[in-house]
Amino acid sequence: MKDLLKMAGVLTLISALAGGLLALTNSVTREPIAQSRRAEKLSAMRQVLPEYDNDPMADTCAIQDGGREWIFYVARRQGAFAGAAFEAVSDQGYSGAIRIMAGVGADDTVRGVEITEQLETPGLGARIAEPGFTDQFKNRGIADTTWAVAKDGGDIAAITGATISPRAVVAALKSGLEVYRRHKDKIVAARQTPDGKAPQ
Repeated sequence: MKDLLKMAGVLTLISALAGGLLALTNSVTREPIAQSRRAEKLSAMRQVLPEYDNDPMADTCAIQDGGREWIFYVARRQGAFAGAAFEAVSDQGYSGAIRIMAGVGADDTVRGVEITEQLETPGLGARIAEPGFTDQFKNRGIADTTWAVAKDGGDIAAITGATISPRAVVAALKSGLEVYRRHKDKIVAARQTPDGKAPQ
C-alpha cells in the first residue's frame, strides 16, 4: 500500500512538472508564433492586393455567410476603396486542406491568389503554389470567368497529372468570391472605429 501511494505521489509530481513546463513553453512561444503568422498574412496580402496606403489588418469587415464567418481585409488608397483580401479553405485537396489568400480589386477583378497552406504531393499537387499556376488568376473578372478547371468546363488550367489540387484551389477561391459579390456593398462601406470594431 505504501509503495502504491509513493508511486501515485511520484506520478502526480511528474504530471504537475510536465504541465508546468508545457504552460511555460506556451506562454513563451505564443507571442512569437502570433507575430510570425501576422507577418505571413501581411506578406500574402501584399501579393494579392492592389496598392494601398492603409492597414488592411486593422480595416476589416466580418461577414456571416453560409454558416461561417468570413473576414475581408479592406485595402484603401487615399481613403477610397481599392480592394479586399480574404482567406478561404478547401478540404478537397489530395492530402488535406488547402488554404489560400485571394485579393479582389475595386473593378471586381482578381488581383492575385497565394497558397498559404497545403500538404500536396511534391512535384505534382504541390505545384499549385508555383507562379505557373497561381498567375493565371490575375486580372480575371469575377463575373466573366467560369470558376472551374478546364476539365470541368471552366477557364482555369489544371496541372498535368494533378487535377484534384487545382480543383480544391478553385473551389476555395470561388466560395470566397461568391461571398464577396453578395456582400460587396457592406465590405466597401466598412470602416473600423478607434476601438478596432467594425461599425454595425
